[in-house]
Amino acid sequence: MGLVDKRKPVQSQAVPCKRPYDLGKRLQVSDGKRAAILLAARKLLESNGFLQFTMESLAKESGVTRQTIHNLFGTKSEVLETLFDQMALAGGLEYMREVMQQPDPEAMLLAFVDVFTGFWTRDRVLIRRIHGIAAIDPEFGLVVVSRNKRRQMAATRIVDLLSKRKGAAVFSHQEVPQQAATVYSLTSFEFFDALAESTGDTTAAAFLVSSIAKRLLLA
Repeated sequence: MGLVDKRKPVQSQAVPCKRPYDLGKRLQVSDGKRAAILLAARKLLESNGFLQFTMESLAKESGVTRQTIHNLFGTKSEVLETLFDQMALAGGLEYMREVMQQPDPEAMLLAFVDVFTGFWTRDRVLIRRIHGIAAIDPEFGLVVVSRNKRRQMAATRIVDLLSKRKGAAVFSHQEVPQQAATVYSLTSFEFFDALAESTGDTTAAAFLVSSIAKRLLLA
């Protein structure tokens, strides 16, 4: 019966590490699939609208399986949430942080209007489709409501700052909610889209929204 020489180091069987670029490749594949799914979602919403926006149609259009969509996003509403984030980034909503940090509330209001009219202009057809779907689909509706809630909170903040500018109460305490509702409505997609439809020009519609905001709130 032999004795183990404890002075002799035991050779450990190291588990081979996965190559670093394996993870990178998987991430690239995952990112590529996410991009394909979001592009498919945009195409389906722009061309066919609500009835064709299903997991099956998303999978077919993007060239992936339904399970892949579930793994990467979860639900249809989460696909839409991510598409909204993508649209917001491309449409300039990332500047909202800078807008809300403006020291002058008047400049803040006008910049706020500019950001949203620019955003509505960029993806007008797609946003119109999404808002139409949201009116009849509760799942989509919750996504739109949550986005609108952020704009409503920002509008309230702007009006509150305007009411305190230069130490004077521009609006009475009772008027602040009404004026905030005015800013919220003026910067809504529905209002902008109606103006753009009437004038036939999104640039004219953006100018009108800004002009109305000045007259009602900065006079």
